[in-house]
Amino acid sequence: MKPKTHIDPKTGTKTFLCPTGRFLHVPPTEPHADWDSSNFSCPWWENDLYVLGELTRYVRKIRIINTLTRHDDVLDCATEETINEILDRYLAINTHAASYTWKRLGKVLDMSKTLDDNGICDDTQEL
Repeated sequence: MKPKTHIDPKTGTKTFLCPTGRFLHVPPTEPHADWDSSNFSCPWWENDLYVLGELTRYVRKIRIINTLTRHDDVLDCATEETINEILDRYLAINTHAASYTWKRLGKVLDMSKTLDDNGICDDTQEL
């Protein structure tokens, strides 16, 4: 994903939008003797080494209830996340969560599938 661009009002050219100042690998808007684009092969935002993840299509809230303690928590989850990935994040809240059987309405969930694949549809629009 590239940084946002805009039309520079001084030069009338398309440049990267840097409201707080230039950052690494962004060329200056005007010619500079100290700018050399041959020092790097590709800018950091195009280097796959620095990609941490992907942007989700939709975020939904889920409520996890521990039926033994009656403790409940609400998490924001990406629709593409599997239940195992949700469990990994939930372990910060409940360190014993991996030893529990995860169910919804009495049905044991397949931890390798997403919420939608387990039949847990998002009812946000209805509510």
